[in-house]
Amino acid sequence: MVLMGFKGMFVNLPIKDLGKTMEFFGKLGFEFNPYFTDENATCMVIGENMYAMLLVEEYFKTFTKKEIADNTTASEVLTALAVDSKEVVDDMASKVKEAGGILDYEPKNNGPMYGISFHDLDGHQCELFYMDESAIPQ
Repeated sequence: MVLMGFKGMFVNLPIKDLGKTMEFFGKLGFEFNPYFTDENATCMVIGENMYAMLLVEEYFKTFTKKEIADNTTASEVLTALAVDSKEVVDDMASKVKEAGGILDYEPKNNGPMYGISFHDLDGHQCELFYMDESAIPQ
């Protein structure tokens, strides 16, 4: 069921260093919307109507009264992104390592899914996976 009126999704994540974060995700192939980029934040384009607002921690704190999670000891969110092929997963695994991210594990099969889990420079965890729908039991 799709709720009426929703047109897209923005995930807001606190970051420590805007320049380093943009460099990291740029190396992975992501682009940024310059209209929503300044010294406090950037809008990373993930896909059609899917975005991550990467907010410097002090600016992030203006949107919540809660403490920012310490990503070295706690998980705040696990973002999973579906891609078109195993090759995209493998390519991204290489890019993550080259850009200074941390792979939780090398690309692996998990039933009909093939994927990776990695941490960005701020410790946010992301999964990237390909789903072979023909391998799903009917």
